[in-house]
Amino acid sequence: MSAPATSAVPASTAHRMTADERRASLSLAGIFALRMLGLFLVLPVFALEAARYPGGDDPALVGLAMGIYGLTQAVMQVPLGLASDRIGRKKVIVAGLLVFALGSALAALAGSVHMLVAGRALQGAGAVSAAVTALLADLTRDEVRTKAMALVGVSIAAMFALSLMAAPPLAGAVGLSGLFWLTAALAVAGVVLVLAATPAEPVQHADAPRGRLQDVWRHPHLWRLDLGVFVLHTVQMAMWVVVPGLLVQAGLVKADHWKLYLPAVLASFVFMGGLFALERRGYLRAVLRGGIALLLLVQLALLLLAPRAPGLWALGGVMFFFFMAFNLIEASQPSLISRLAPSNARGAALGVYNTLQSLGLFAGGALGGWLLKGWGPAAVLSGTSALVALWLLLGWAQYVPPLRSGAASR
Repeated sequence: MSAPATSAVPASTAHRMTADERRASLSLAGIFALRMLGLFLVLPVFALEAARYPGGDDPALVGLAMGIYGLTQAVMQVPLGLASDRIGRKKVIVAGLLVFALGSALAALAGSVHMLVAGRALQGAGAVSAAVTALLADLTRDEVRTKAMALVGVSIAAMFALSLMAAPPLAGAVGLSGLFWLTAALAVAGVVLVLAATPAEPVQHADAPRGRLQDVWRHPHLWRLDLGVFVLHTVQMAMWVVVPGLLVQAGLVKADHWKLYLPAVLASFVFMGGLFALERRGYLRAVLRGGIALLLLVQLALLLLAPRAPGLWALGGVMFFFFMAFNLIEASQPSLISRLAPSNARGAALGVYNTLQSLGLFAGGALGGWLLKGWGPAAVLSGTSALVALWLLLGWAQYVPPLRSGAASR
């Protein structure tokens, strides 16, 4: 792909986004936000609302309806990422959002949990994360790409916090069916946003070499990042099996958990500016190592606190450091993937990355539930600590390429 029209940028302002880069970052973050808001609005109330459907008395079937989305998404990330390398990012994004909207409509019309399973599976088949992230990488330069990725992270975190507050009253007003109709409408709004607000994608030359999946599998520097995102989301889901119980134990009812999460998330973003400054000075690998080390300290702190009935201030502090570590890693790793992967296989590389992310979410929920049921919270947090320690060891030698000044990566 050729570089977008942001190539000539004075060195003194190279770390600042151009107007086109801001437009690309905000519009693509908006697409993520609309899609994730639809997903997050359903999750806090899904199990309770699904119990009212025929078949809702089967916890395994309700669990399948919740989890099948992640499985089909994991299956489709690589094919759609590879397709975006070959036929264009926007075509894949629009098609994926429409599939997601159709799945939402099917779930809204469902008369049984079995139909909810089918609707959720179709939702997951519209896996556009790799294509959206690849397009964001195409439209931004190395110097500002981590900042652009951080905007995506901010949008997702904001939608998560909003959903915790909005889901219960919305479900009471319109039911689960109404939430799925809202999800479909948000996906269609995403289609409008990508067509009307997102800058044109770089031109694909007809004679340009086609990206191949083997170019990604054989790449010597990508596997640590793929391992990292798997561990990160495994740990996130597994620790969330334990953390809500600790908050309830500390006296915070479940409906008010957002009152702790939201300030912790917002406070953590204050430190993102430091990440961008360190990246400009060539310290991104140190930042990534520090983020993993901080995540390990969070797991060890929770392991020490769990048996001691911790107070809300202690848990709030730990959650602040968790979100700070999570946001640092979530912003820097996709940026690194986009810089390390061959430009003609960037979508495929991000597809593999997002597949490992989805598998991590699935593995974390399964592992956390299994360990909690058999051995209690200490086993869960011991397992997450061991996983992060292994990641820190294997990821210590992660290669970080120098920033390429001027044009967006080709």
